[in-house]
Amino acid sequence: MKNKGFSLIEVMIAVAILGILASLAYPSYVEYVAKGARADGLSGLMKVANLQEQYYLDNRQYATDMTKLGLAADPFVVENGFYSIDSTGSGSFVAIATALGAQASRDPNCTAIQITDTGARTPLECWQ
Repeated sequence: MKNKGFSLIEVMIAVAILGILASLAYPSYVEYVAKGARADGLSGLMKVANLQEQYYLDNRQYATDMTKLGLAADPFVVENGFYSIDSTGSGSFVAIATALGAQASRDPNCTAIQITDTGARTPLECWQ
């Protein structure tokens, strides 16, 4: 009579192969998710920088309060909730996106990203 089914060894080998594949794929997935959330933070920074420049054209100084830029809150939290953005202003401005929650641990090199009125962006590796 022919045996139908899998032996315990065959199942263990399949589980080991799946474990190896998962251990290789998971870090790449986390990095991909972090870069996606960072893109939303960068988009928010660019929005604040553009609003600051428009405010400067209208008032000859940069806004010291984000609500003066037409944003609902100070600091402004981006759509996905992984970054809050604050900006200081007057004669010049610095807009800083600070990672919140899980994003701070997923993307430790980019927990604080900033742009200035001169267009200086730091840290550079976070803008790529």
